[in-house]
Amino acid sequence: MAYSSDPASVRGFVPPQNDEERRLMRRVEELCRLAQTRDIPRYTGFLSDREQTLAQAACHRASFEAMRFWGGYEGAERQVLCLEPPDAWQEEPLGFLRLTALASAGDKLPGHRDYLGSILGLGLDRACLGDLLPDPQEPTVFYALVLADKMEFISMELTSAGHCPVRTEICDALPQTLLQGQERMLREATVSSLRADAVLAAMMHTSRTRAADYIAAGRVEINHLPLRAAHEPVYARDIFTVRGVGRYRLAEIGGKSRKDRVFISFFQY
Repeated sequence: MAYSSDPASVRGFVPPQNDEERRLMRRVEELCRLAQTRDIPRYTGFLSDREQTLAQAACHRASFEAMRFWGGYEGAERQVLCLEPPDAWQEEPLGFLRLTALASAGDKLPGHRDYLGSILGLGLDRACLGDLLPDPQEPTVFYALVLADKMEFISMELTSAGHCPVRTEICDALPQTLLQGQERMLREATVSSLRADAVLAAMMHTSRTRAADYIAAGRVEINHLPLRAAHEPVYARDIFTVRGVGRYRLAEIGGKSRKDRVFISFFQY
């Protein structure tokens, strides 16, 4: 199937929606000025997809081009904004932790939510923590991407997750087998329209009525902003977060079938 490359099929920039988002953009602009005037690298904490979009817009507004996003591996969801003037030294803003559950036979192993809660329970902000990745070959092991200046603290203080004791170790990199396991299958479907409820129903393999119920209940976000109505249009690269269910990314929007249905492709996280 052929896919559309029409720029109009991609959502345009959504301006900051609240004081927190405006503060983020002002902070990034200030970091750009510091990096530019002092010729030193500056780094943010880990940013969500939405925050990355706002941070990039702030860099453009500050006319600062020496920037990149890095989350520890290609395709990371949460990433650090790195502002690195060409002649400045560069720092490594993040590091890797290996988290091993010391579970007895039959014990429930901690999952993503358990590790997230335990790390934030140490008094850390969400921006200190990047992606949390299960090792596909070792069920007892997770890897955490964290800010470099928080590695020692977390490695000493994180001793449990959920109801399970945990051994926390600093490591140099993610194992290659884990990175290969992060590849996601591209799925395809057809929808009657590009309304949010129709696309969400196709991605969740459910009815439009049920998808609309999720939206009405306030359980759906697109690009980390609340989805307020089932009839809202969606665009390529939109990321859907359905509380209690999972996340989906609308990869591409294609042409129409003979029955006038729209081809889409998407990833499920």
